[in-house]
Amino acid sequence: MPLARIPLSTGVELDVAIAGDPGTPPIILLHGFPESHRTWRHQIPALAGDHYVIAPDQRGYARSSKPEGIAAYAPDRIVGDLMALADHLNLARFTLVGHDWGGAIAWMAALGRPDRVERLAIVNAPHPFLFQRALFDVPEQRAAGQYIRAFRGGLEAHVERIGLSAFLDEVFSRHVDPTRMAGEKPAYLDEWSQPGAMTAMLNWYRASRVIVPAPGEHRSRPALLDAPFPPVIQPTLVIWGMDDPALLAEPNLDGLETLVPDLAVERLDGVGHFAPWEAPERVTAILRAWLAEKDGRAG
Repeated sequence: MPLARIPLSTGVELDVAIAGDPGTPPIILLHGFPESHRTWRHQIPALAGDHYVIAPDQRGYARSSKPEGIAAYAPDRIVGDLMALADHLNLARFTLVGHDWGGAIAWMAALGRPDRVERLAIVNAPHPFLFQRALFDVPEQRAAGQYIRAFRGGLEAHVERIGLSAFLDEVFSRHVDPTRMAGEKPAYLDEWSQPGAMTAMLNWYRASRVIVPAPGEHRSRPALLDAPFPPVIQPTLVIWGMDDPALLAEPNLDGLETLVPDLAVERLDGVGHFAPWEAPERVTAILRAWLAEKDGRAG
């Protein structure tokens, strides 16, 4: 789909897929690692019938800007991009949808900018409090989260040694049937092969302050786990592919209602981490029904 190149006040330029009538309610879709706006390739046309849909390639991804240095990928910088994009498009308030890392940014934006984020929808992205707690208290989630430690290391040398194509197969092999990637693999390889893309994508993990102890390691608990955590006040939808091997459903969903008072949860059995394109019809239908309900429309 065509992309608009948008320069932001934060100093980066993002490629952005835009669809729908600007006079309809705005909805921003944020992708995660290791993807792009194409995460939402099935949802964009379906949502554009009654929403103004904006899906950026976030900083560091595809052909969007790739500033140097780990600090450039701190979550507050990326939330800054989101708000600058909304400002550029004259969006005072909007519905925000995020998957994976895009979901992490969406949680943060909803918590920090309730004046801008009207509603929140999350797909397989854990609430920051529950995820950090699970990494300390749930051995299974700690073991599943060791990929974060690997991504923070010198993974680029490994990628260079085995090649992008083999690395793509390696990344997705534990998540989806490789035959499902056949048609999309050229698009991924094109995006990952852009100069600096691999380091930029991995810098999201390196800039994150999430603590991931090694299995069996004893570390002091982060202070946030023993202090009150602010609630997400927006109406929130969480869609979870229950077969996600990296972000386990039970520790990341149990107790979520205490942190998000206006919460709807949809569990997708037989679906893994990449739910937007593993189960596109189901994800789209759930999103549309929830949006219609919140808008007071027929679904």
